Amino acid sequence: MHMRESITLAVDALRANKLRAILTSIGVIIGSASIVLVVTVALTSRKYVISQIEAVGSNLVWAELVKTPDKAQPLSYELTLEDMADVKAAIPGIAQVAGISAMPMAVVVHAKTRPATLIGVTEGYQSIRRLVILRGRYFDAVDMETRSKVCLITRELAERMFGLENPVGRNLHMGEMTFTIIGVFRERVPTYGLSEIEEESVVIPFTLIKYYTGREVVRTIYAQASAPEMVPVVQRKILMLMKSRHPAQAEYIVRTLSSILSAARTISLALTILLVVIAFIALLISGVGIMNIMLVTVKERTREIGIRKAVGAAQKEILSQFLVEAFLISGGGAVIGILLGLAIPVLVQQLLPGNLRVPVSGASVVVAFLVSCSTGIFFGWLPAKQAANMQPVESLRYE
Repeated sequence: MHMRESITLAVDALRANKLRAILTSIGVIIGSASIVLVVTVALTSRKYVISQIEAVGSNLVWAELVKTPDKAQPLSYELTLEDMADVKAAIPGIAQVAGISAMPMAVVVHAKTRPATLIGVTEGYQSIRRLVILRGRYFDAVDMETRSKVCLITRELAERMFGLENPVGRNLHMGEMTFTIIGVFRERVPTYGLSEIEEESVVIPFTLIKYYTGREVVRTIYAQASAPEMVPVVQRKILMLMKSRHPAQAEYIVRTLSSILSAARTISLALTILLVVIAFIALLISGVGIMNIMLVTVKERTREIGIRKAVGAAQKEILSQFLVEAFLISGGGAVIGILLGLAIPVLVQQLLPGNLRVPVSGASVVVAFLVSCSTGIFFGWLPAKQAANMQPVESLRYE
């Protein structure tokens, strides 16, 4: 019964000082909105960064021979198509494999000569590297089997060699060979030359580059694990397989995107913690503001407190009345702040790329509300305790 009375008195007191209550709750509004926004931004940025990294190749593992500069290595050290086939056949948990071979060349179109990278690829390369075909088509099974003299070129090379013209169906000369361009492509996300694909690259079937060079050497073997949890296992087994198939002196390196993904997650977590700490500081400052206002309120209402005590109000009733006031200020501010924190991402969603969704964390909403309310009650305790400990006689004598 006394709790209902405390709530009624607290609401009446806040109504009598609406402007003061609103100004006091501004800090709580900012702090609670900041917590929701910080977690939302952190989740969105983490999702975006991870999706960009994974777009290079889903569950990707790749193996290469470690070459010593200025030193010839035996042909037995080189990776081959047999190695690639053995990877697919002997290692469980692999969805797809592909191999590439690359060499620097010069491309000639309309008497224009430009340096370019000639890349021979096996079947499965597009699905692993997730290339985006902008014009034309990718290689089909007939192109691979019959060594068709066809090629795909990067968007940058197409623009520099053909301008605004459609290059599909045009001829392209590299060395002593002439290729028919069947497509223009780009990487799903730019790797800025850190992969085999550079700005000016020409991709041809591996069977053709094998015929051109006379060797079945593969520079890189790509493997796509069937699930993310299989990536470490596949990485370890590929390295063991390469060592078992080649001389002991040969050295191979097997890489994954896991280290980059781990670094991205660590950076995202560190930024989230930093921003949440800043949001808590805002709530701390707002709590101090609540305490100061409540102390002033207690001072102003000393005579009211004395009258309530004189008619029989117990200390716990006075204490609960002022704690309820502090809770209503902080709780109301928390609700408004949370609503703002949820509304802003909804509005910003319209400005983001279509494939990027802003996730809202339910945990952040709960944490923002609980922390904001706890801050109000914690900093409201001292003024409420001071009011509850007032002596009725002294309170009635206060003017």
